Amino acid sequence: MDVLKSVFKFMIASTLVVGGVLIGGTVLAAKKVDGIGDTLQQKLHE
Repeated sequence: MDVLKSVFKFMIASTLVVGGVLIGGTVLAAKKVDGIGDTLQQKLHE
């Protein structure tokens, strides 16, 4: 039973870590795309 609990704890921790990495990556990608869009808009309106 202890092995099962430790496996579940590991699964939960891994899920939280992977979820955090995915959310962080999504936020960084969105900021990068927004910056590219701003640059493109400035070039178009010159």
